[in-house]
Amino acid sequence: MTEWLRPEEWSALRLSLLVACTATAASLGPGIGVALLLARGRFPGKAALDAIVHLPLILPPVVTGYLLLVGFGRRGPIGGFLYETFGVTLAFRWTGAALACAVMGFPLLVRAVRLSVEAVDRKLEDAAGTLGAPPAAVFACVTLPLVLPGIVAGAILAFAKSMGEFGATITFVSNIPGETQTLPSAIYTLTQVPGGEAGAMRLTLISVVVSLAALALSEWLARRVARRMAA
Repeated sequence: MTEWLRPEEWSALRLSLLVACTATAASLGPGIGVALLLARGRFPGKAALDAIVHLPLILPPVVTGYLLLVGFGRRGPIGGFLYETFGVTLAFRWTGAALACAVMGFPLLVRAVRLSVEAVDRKLEDAAGTLGAPPAAVFACVTLPLVLPGIVAGAILAFAKSMGEFGATITFVSNIPGETQTLPSAIYTLTQVPGGEAGAMRLTLISVVVSLAALALSEWLARRVARRMAA
């Protein structure tokens, strides 16, 4: 692949995979927690939390990126604190691209897991509790295996969204080759320069292959989990 791709194209592919994997891994734990909270919780402000979680799906990606820049930029309230306290800078860094992708993919992850949690038969959990299992054991041995297909589907959706994210990423971290230039940004750049059509087509084909591979992996994992649950 390194012979077929130019060095800058290979760098964009590698960075996209790194950003997408980081964003998905960072979103998984909070996404499961928020999904459980929205599916099972009863508390004031639940509708507001639900709206905030799904807000990135409604807002234009550029607006989301700008809000991240305002909040997590070096002069922003959160970004300034991180820089002054820990020396961490997110804006115009690949870690900022991972943050932007995580924010954009988070609603898809939460929604998939929430639907899976809501489909769980509560009688199975009640039966486990009646037999003396503590809540943590009920969750680990009953609830979690039942919602695992939804977790897998949500993670794949978040990964695919991260691989294709453009608007929020380019607004928050710009389009710096080797640092923040992901596949979508590289494709956009190549379409703006003379003679870049071949490179744009190569990266487009790679994006299609990666997306199809993610879908195939999702189907395979879902079937494997279903077979284990049936057994």
